[in-house]
Formats: sequence, structure tokens, C-alpha cells
Amino acid sequence: GCLDEEGKVHEFGSSWKTEDCNNCYCSATGIDCCNSYITPADYDEEKCESIFNKETCSYKVVEKDDHSKECPVHGWVG
Repeated sequence: GCLDEEGKVHEFGSSWKTEDCNNCYCSATGIDCCNSYITPADYDEEKCESIFNKETCSYKVVEKDDHSKECPVHGWVG
């Protein structure tokens, strides 16, 4: 199996999600991890900011002056 950074053993062929929102997979060559979320890339950065929610593993883009107002996002990257 594979040993993750927390010292936990995972069987070959198994996958899991880490606390920092990565999807990991154990294979004979070791552990491969990648982000399980997409990042906002095309929005009004003067007026808005992106906030990452660890509970849902997703970004929300809101107005800097009023976090209750969401901003339109025109592009995302994975």
C-alpha cells in the first residue's frame, strides 16, 4: 500500500480526499494527488475577491465591500 503524510496506510487502487481538498489515489508507483476544486480566473478583481470555503472545497467570488453580493465569474481553471 501507500503511506500518506499523516502516516496512514492506503491500499493500492484506493482513493481519498484530504483535509486541504485534494483528491488522492494510491498506485504501485506511489500517491498521486490533485486539486478537487476549480479556481475563479476571470472576474472583476478591482471590485471583487475570491474566498475559499474549506467545508465545501469551493470558491465564492464576492464584492470586497459587501460579501453578501456575489460577482459574475467568466472563467474558471482546474
